[in-house]
Amino acid sequence: MTFQRARSEEQREARRRTILDTAAAMLDEMPVAELSLNELSRRVGLAKSNVLRYFESREAVLLELLDDFLGRWLVELEGELAEGIEAGATVEVRAAQLADVLSRSLADRTVLCDLFGAQGGVLERNVSVEVVKRHKRASLARLDAMTALLCRHVPELGEGAQLFCLMCLASSGALSAYVPPPPSVLAAYAEEPALAALNLEMPETLRVAFTAMLLGVVPRT
Repeated sequence: MTFQRARSEEQREARRRTILDTAAAMLDEMPVAELSLNELSRRVGLAKSNVLRYFESREAVLLELLDDFLGRWLVELEGELAEGIEAGATVEVRAAQLADVLSRSLADRTVLCDLFGAQGGVLERNVSVEVVKRHKRASLARLDAMTALLCRHVPELGEGAQLFCLMCLASSGALSAYVPPPPSVLAAYAEEPALAALNLEMPETLRVAFTAMLLGVVPRT
């Protein structure tokens, strides 16, 4: 695909969207660490210097994608929580259901978790202060939306709700670095099964972690 220079704001926005959509498609094929600006430029059909007219770096592209993926997830999470949490149940039951819904929902979204895992150590390292501020403003808005959504079903979270949400996202990102294990680790588990005790399964590990965090937040009767 070959593009002519974008001359209007609408054309520029369409070009930015194409770059983001192409990067999102690449993340269906490869982890965040393997997505390069050179390959992104090739697939978009632009010289790398032209891609840099729209995003100052590979990391800037991925930070914007993180916000996109997070926004879409929160829309879907609203329905998942409505279906998975019993409105009239005790706080203990609702907290357990919340941990279950969140763990399954995040485990199903490997790209989102991979982006969270790369956020602090990689994606925020090669961007300008302006990009960081824009990203952090968007992140705070998403965090506020997630907090309000969870409090709708478990209002007992109270003042700890925002921190719980933040820790859920951070935990899913940290765990994504270990799941799935690389081939050499799987081979070691196969040759020495006792070592498989160190193997982490994403949904169950997240459920246990989220449940433990909730025990420190919600009141117990």
